[in-house]
Amino acid sequence: MITLTELALLGFAGYRATQLAVHDTILDPVRDRIHAWHEQRPDSSVRSAVVSLISCVYCMGWWISGALLAAYLLLTDQFAGLPLLLHGVEWFAVAGAAVFLNRVDDTLGRVG
Repeated sequence: MITLTELALLGFAGYRATQLAVHDTILDPVRDRIHAWHEQRPDSSVRSAVVSLISCVYCMGWWISGALLAAYLLLTDQFAGLPLLLHGVEWFAVAGAAVFLNRVDDTLGRVG
């Protein structure tokens, strides 16, 4: 099981990776290509789902947090030996921490 410190670090990493994927200009060319791909067949439910995924901090944050947690658990050899349900709870915790940071960022961004 991850510690509170690990949870905080993974939450910060999830927040930052989500910001990179959804908002940062460095990935604008990738997002532009995906939007252009969607415009070729706007009635495609798969293409619409992909556009929704890359546009939503909550959606991207969920999957990015899961990927970060899985990588961390596998690299630190903490995955085996614990129930899969526990890792699911950890995933919720990491994603929750990341989305909390996104909400704080959104709120403070509107204030300033």
